[in-house]
Amino acid sequence: MAAPFSHRFRVRYSEVDPQSVVFNSRYLEYADLIITEYWRTLDVHFSGDEALEFHVVKAVVEFIQPIRADEEVDGLAETTRVGSSSVTTEIHLIGQDGTNDLRARIELVHVHVDLKSGKPIPVPDTVRQRFLAK
Repeated sequence: MAAPFSHRFRVRYSEVDPQSVVFNSRYLEYADLIITEYWRTLDVHFSGDEALEFHVVKAVVEFIQPIRADEEVDGLAETTRVGSSSVTTEIHLIGQDGTNDLRARIELVHVHVDLKSGKPIPVPDTVRQRFLAK
């Protein structure tokens, strides 16, 4: 099995509360950052002639340990399921304090939609193959 996609980022001052802990809503912003970079490596486009429209229909965040100001965090992403119109991604946010420094698990389910109707449409086969390639 291939290693999950990884992207490292640093926590900024504006992302923390008065106790210097990352505010809970920021975890979904981190998930969005990781998904954007992950899908970019898969050549899944958000703009231009090949743009696809995916909407988040489910987001689950499991908080394990706090993330603090100025920490470096690795966001690991892996596609765990591709349905007819949906894509499920699991994201792990990992701190730098050791080998097993899991800070949060995030599950995102995106649905490919037609913008005019707002209805789900199938994930194109070429894109499905990119998500499933390991």
